[in-house]
Amino acid sequence: MRGGARPVEVFGATVDDQTRCVHYRTDVDVVAMRFACCLRYYPCHLCHAEEADHEAQTWPRAQWSEPAVLCGVCKGEMTVDVYLAATSCPNCGARFNERCAAHRHLYFG
Repeated sequence: MRGGARPVEVFGATVDDQTRCVHYRTDVDVVAMRFACCLRYYPCHLCHAEEADHEAQTWPRAQWSEPAVLCGVCKGEMTVDVYLAATSCPNCGARFNERCAAHRHLYFG
């Protein structure tokens, strides 16, 4: 994991500086996903669908060691492997929305 080594731009309809968006904005909706197709961070799959000019692609398992998840609280990046094994940020302890598991197939192949 990299902890805020560079500013990371998050695209989409964010509503605050912790990556919450118009679609998902509870206390624990504090991650943004980097989409494999464009390498851009979006707060959610709906934000990507609304703003990107292409279909979303999932991260292939062979690339799960790539930075693909951003903690909106500390701005640290995580690999897919680290994110899927966690319920909170390993860097700052911010809790994640565990219901994101319902959308896992939209981000990670």
